[in-house]
Amino acid sequence: MAYKKFTQSAAQLKPDTRYNSMLIPKFINIIMLDGKKSVATRIVYDALDIIAKRVQDEPPNEVFEQAINNCKPNVEVRSKRVGGSNYQVPMPVNRKRQQTLAFRWIRDAIRGRKGKAMCEFLAEEIVSAYRNEGTSVTQRNNVHKMAEANKAFAHFAW
Repeated sequence: MAYKKFTQSAAQLKPDTRYNSMLIPKFINIIMLDGKKSVATRIVYDALDIIAKRVQDEPPNEVFEQAINNCKPNVEVRSKRVGGSNYQVPMPVNRKRQQTLAFRWIRDAIRGRKGKAMCEFLAEEIVSAYRNEGTSVTQRNNVHKMAEANKAFAHFAW
């Protein structure tokens, strides 16, 4: 009998109960480490509570969504081998990959830090991304600069 791996697709994800958002459960799954979903859920919701205290003009789920939108890249560079040379070719990024990259950059920015609780680092990163600052927005800007610098190779795009 063959083993069938269970994967949870985006269609099976339900909106979270607190904010009725589809982004938050996806982000919880990105934050999750070693299958500990309850820990990841607590980290994300604690961070959203901290955001609610820091940014009082808007609800925390809207701050989170705007932060994700500020981190999404429009273009990225991909390596393409032409002749005997490798070129960094700028390519447009589809919507799903934009979201995945934004989630990943925020996660990587907070995992590299030490000293405080992860929910505090997550709240800081989300608030700074909301204000177009921070590590994840810097990463997006670097990707855009690389694409701009390699615009001459755009004709190699497949």
